[in-house]
Amino acid sequence: MGKKNWLFSWTELGAKHVGIVQSLLATCRLHDINPYDYFVDVLRRGAQHPASLVQQLIPRIWKEMFANNPLRSDLHDLGGRPAYTAP
Repeated sequence: MGKKNWLFSWTELGAKHVGIVQSLLATCRLHDINPYDYFVDVLRRGAQHPASLVQQLIPRIWKEMFANNPLRSDLHDLGGRPAYTAP
């Protein structure tokens, strides 16, 4: 197995989902957002956030509204948060 296994998907649906995640990661990096904080916050916020306001969860707007106080993982208190360095 090579280091670029993520480039290959078994199905078209899997490839579509990989593309969505990769584009969100790239958008986070463009807006200088820690992708780990963004994904944890959005996944935890998903159940309580109104569907009519889903546009607030795109990275650009999320940074303005929620980045100062993101929802945290239970692992965050244990020091399990990976370090992020901007490229």
